[in-house]
Amino acid sequence: MNTRNAIPGVFIIQCSMKQDRSIVYMGTPDFAVEPLKRLLEKQFYVKAVVTVADKPAGRGLKVHSSPVKEFALQQQIPVLQPLRLNDPEFVEQLKALNADLFIVVAFRKLPEVIWKLPKAGCFNLHASLLPQYRGAAPINHAVINGEKTTGVTTFFLNDEIDTGKIIMQRETAIGPDETAGEVHDRLMLIGAELVTETVEAIFNDAHTSVNQPDINIELKKAPKIFREDCMINWAQSATSVHNFIRGLSPYPGAFGTLTTSDGVKELKVLKSALIGKTSSLEPGTAIIDNNKMLVACNDEFIEILMVQPAGKRSMQVSDYLRGSRFEILKFT
Repeated sequence: MNTRNAIPGVFIIQCSMKQDRSIVYMGTPDFAVEPLKRLLEKQFYVKAVVTVADKPAGRGLKVHSSPVKEFALQQQIPVLQPLRLNDPEFVEQLKALNADLFIVVAFRKLPEVIWKLPKAGCFNLHASLLPQYRGAAPINHAVINGEKTTGVTTFFLNDEIDTGKIIMQRETAIGPDETAGEVHDRLMLIGAELVTETVEAIFNDAHTSVNQPDINIELKKAPKIFREDCMINWAQSATSVHNFIRGLSPYPGAFGTLTTSDGVKELKVLKSALIGKTSSLEPGTAIIDNNKMLVACNDEFIEILMVQPAGKRSMQVSDYLRGSRFEILKFT
């Protein structure tokens, strides 16, 4: 018996792998690693992985590979990195693999010539309860909007983004103080289980799929978030500001411009708390009290718990304020 254990907890037994049906897996970030790992643990035959091209990043612009590529290479799975998804050479490579099923998790929009290739279809894992929160940042927007529930959906691809027929869904609660990062990590695990359940159902001809409801429903969108979208508007309710902060934490991070006796500084706010203390101050006014930072919103104060100064690591507010003589500050 030939076994490999390239990463702790992942065992691939080649002689018992389900090679009667094969998969091409497409993904890029950490969110897409867990479903791939779970497929291998369940002994599904992943013929190849498709991910983005390597690119320079960080200080020194060292070339980095995607998390999915790094994991796939550890597991000795062939990796394809096309610059253009409709490149004829890449399409021919996929055709030659003759895989039964394509799975897409946090990747790019596929052209029709690709998603129509596999006999059993091509499905996507999306981190929301579709049809709500179609788009690139569903977890962030759900938390920002103060949703109490979210989930994951598997659906067959079509020619529009996130609109294909739903195969399966799983729902989970969002805690009142949970950050987008915490919800992300939980959905990653739930999504990994849903991917394997979906594959089992498809390969056993035991699945059904239904059209997404999109009439008489107010659909909430989840567009990509840019830097200019991340500035905190303190002239909202404390609850809205709290949701905004946790919805962008830890990445990309909500921020404000803080004017102090030491000058003007940009400060990311990564964690906050609602304290129920009414404010009569101008929104954005910050008060330092006993090594705590309270900021006025349009109804109540909000307590800032964790920040990240520009170019520095994240830290507790008490560490940020240690040794300072700030008394009253102003966010703009």
